[in-house]
Amino acid sequence: MEAASRFVSESLARALALVVPALDILRERPDSKEPPDFCEARGYAAFLRALADDELARCEAEGLAARLPMLAGAPPSLVELGRAAREVSALPERLAATPGTRLDRPRSISERKTRQLEALLDAVEPMARRARRIVDVGAGRGHFTRLAAAMFDRDAVGIEREPQRVEAASILGRGTRARFVVLDALRDSIVFSPDDLAVGLHACGSLGDRLVLEASRAPCDVALVSCCLQKIDGPSREPLSAAAQAAGLVLPREALGLSNLTSRLVGVEASLAEMLAARKHRHALARLLRARGVAIAPGEEMRGINRRRAREGLGELAARALALRGLAPATAAEIREHEAEGAIEFDRIRRWTLPRAMLARPLEITVVLDRAAALEERGYTARVAEVFAAEATPRNLAILGEAPRG
Repeated sequence: MEAASRFVSESLARALALVVPALDILRERPDSKEPPDFCEARGYAAFLRALADDELARCEAEGLAARLPMLAGAPPSLVELGRAAREVSALPERLAATPGTRLDRPRSISERKTRQLEALLDAVEPMARRARRIVDVGAGRGHFTRLAAAMFDRDAVGIEREPQRVEAASILGRGTRARFVVLDALRDSIVFSPDDLAVGLHACGSLGDRLVLEASRAPCDVALVSCCLQKIDGPSREPLSAAAQAAGLVLPREALGLSNLTSRLVGVEASLAEMLAARKHRHALARLLRARGVAIAPGEEMRGINRRRAREGLGELAARALALRGLAPATAAEIREHEAEGAIEFDRIRRWTLPRAMLARPLEITVVLDRAAALEERGYTARVAEVFAAEATPRNLAILGEAPRG
């Protein structure tokens, strides 16, 4: 227990020592061909501007931190930042690579989702066996709720805010020990009992923080896999642990969204080339909207539009974005202009983005460690680990928190 406790506190201290001094990088999203302030102030601009196109592509695929030791002329402070980023990124242990649980996958569950469910069921087994009830927060269609009820022979409650999902989950759960209720876990009261196991599989943003705090009030065991940290109520996220509060770890929504980036040639949903093309389309859309007089912050061009739509090209994106804002459709000339000019600007933006992208995984790890440390400060024994393979989902960091007993 002592070793686990030291791991969380020492790992959080290391992560904070990297992330807090780099808040200037995290807070400024590059959005034009001119170097952002942090690149100029830190002396990175000339080096990044001079990167050859083939090396730029390697940095995007492998991560700048991995490439910096081989790059001549890299600023020493950037090299050191990359070294610290690699160190923090390697902190969480990996749970068993091969799950003991093997599910007969129904057609309604994807192969990737099945692997996630198997791994999480294995990870929570010791806590589930001693729980009286399992409470699945953000249950969706209730796959984990039903499987946990059956595997551990326990009552299980799935909490979900969308009535249609609760209805579907209830139909699928007939004849089992799983039941489902409509409840908005961010707005309504969640009441846990000390002998519950609270579970959040990909609890997004504020929901992950709420789950940690509400479980610790019972207190009951908790298993949380985070996702989409930027989905928060306010403009920034306040830290939960005393250590992170003392360090000043206040993260704006824009910085939290960075944690979704992953350096991989082939992503879970799309290839790196497809993701870069989508980002280029989004930049061109932002140019077009601003030219039309729409004031938007970086990232707001996609408001009301599923991010996957960015792969469809500027024409489709512009049609949706302009219609949502009650504006006239784009002309063919507008599309050509902003596609061409946007592509030139995006070539520079890719370079300015590299230091920021290098901090994506360390940022996510820091938030997870902050949550785990908050549990430890309340008497928990907490463990942080990678619970899934990145091929199943890169959002694979789990907190397994055992509540204080007696």
